Amino acid sequence: MHTRKYNWLAAFVAVVIFTGTCAAQKKARTQAAASPTANESAEADKVLYEKAMNDLQHSRFELARLGLQTLINTYPDSEYLAKAKLAIADSYYKEGGTTGLAQAVAEYQDFITFFPFLEEASYAQMQVAMAHYRRMEKSDRDRSEALEAEAAFQTFLQKYPNTELTPKAEQRLREVQEILADGDYRIASFYYLRRIDKAAAPRLIDLVNRYPLYSEADRANAMLASIYERNEHNDVAATYYTKLVKEYPLSPLAAEAKAKLVKFGDPVPQPDPMALARMQKEQQTPRDRPNFLRRPGELIKSGPDISAAARVGMPTLTPESEDATETLSPGARLTVVASGAPSGSSSEGTGTYVQTVSPGAADPGSPAAAADSGSGTGASDSSAAGDSAQGQSGQSGQAVTTNSGQNASGNADPASQSSQATNQDESSSKKKKKNKKQTQSQSPPQPQAQPQPQAQSQPQPQAQ
Repeated sequence: MHTRKYNWLAAFVAVVIFTGTCAAQKKARTQAAASPTANESAEADKVLYEKAMNDLQHSRFELARLGLQTLINTYPDSEYLAKAKLAIADSYYKEGGTTGLAQAVAEYQDFITFFPFLEEASYAQMQVAMAHYRRMEKSDRDRSEALEAEAAFQTFLQKYPNTELTPKAEQRLREVQEILADGDYRIASFYYLRRIDKAAAPRLIDLVNRYPLYSEADRANAMLASIYERNEHNDVAATYYTKLVKEYPLSPLAAEAKAKLVKFGDPVPQPDPMALARMQKEQQTPRDRPNFLRRPGELIKSGPDISAAARVGMPTLTPESEDATETLSPGARLTVVASGAPSGSSSEGTGTYVQTVSPGAADPGSPAAAADSGSGTGASDSSAAGDSAQGQSGQSGQAVTTNSGQNASGNADPASQSSQATNQDESSSKKKKKNKKQTQSQSPPQPQAQPQPQAQSQPQPQAQ
């Protein structure tokens, strides 16, 4: 009797459980039928992403970008959105070529703009720099891509200084700056050998200050010191000889620089310990330099030779502000000396030009500043300022005369013997009329009071 009662109770419980299970399954099927896109979308974007990555690994770049772009447009809230955007940029980078790398730079920059706080942003900035790095040319060719690469690597090191990519970025930046410095060094050497110091000195000054890790930086300092020495500015030359001895103690030119300092009577400095340790480590670092068999291949190679780049030391992280090669601004405390051929030669342009720019000085182009005569080709050198004619009188009725084409030793240039009035307060038309009247007149003109220049403290001499 009791056994039969328990059997009926167990059967009832089983029926209740079965009924509840069926009802739950029916409800789940109803909800799934009402919203089928919820689960399907969660799987579809993953399928698209995985298929596109498979195409990318097998170099099917067009198919990969098509699948990734479909994912971005169809599922804007997908968790794979950032990864898809970065994968599109990677596809262009791996495809390579001029167009591919240019498009890769644009895509990486878009990723940094939309996802600046993701960890992948540092990778994207590194790839921007590497895209410019791959497009770099040799040091004697177009340097626009090298400048872009330098700026991109500097941005990376300033924004992401503590990442696993930082050592690689520092080395790549040293290589880029080696190429940029070598281009400036080649141009400066061209002018230095031809004794056109006005063009060589600013380039060398910028090079030694901006790229101290350059492989030929010691020679650049020696050339700069030689420029000032042969123009009789031994105090400035001693500055660069001192820098060579102190910052490049293992250079083969250090011994000669010490001898020059002893000759000038200046103290010989001790080598900088950090510079000495850096150069010792550089000498111990193995380098893959092109040998005799590989050297002909380097001639037809479009990329630059980076084997001489530094391996130790912090590269320059400040961007290049302005190119001071052709223009010297007031306040720079810079003296540029330009000398032509020796004074005893028969070639043209035998002058010596010294320009000192100091704080508070007037602009060289202003009326108050003295005009200086440069060492160009002889016939093109023209008159100097009125200050060079102080103390001269009786020069064919002219109030102020100028001797053009004179060099540092006082030898006049035969191509420019004629003198002309250089009154700075008169216009050019008035000066022409005055010269014409003075040429036609046989009698000396009446004495006239001359206006005082701004920088002159004594009165001008009057015509007799």
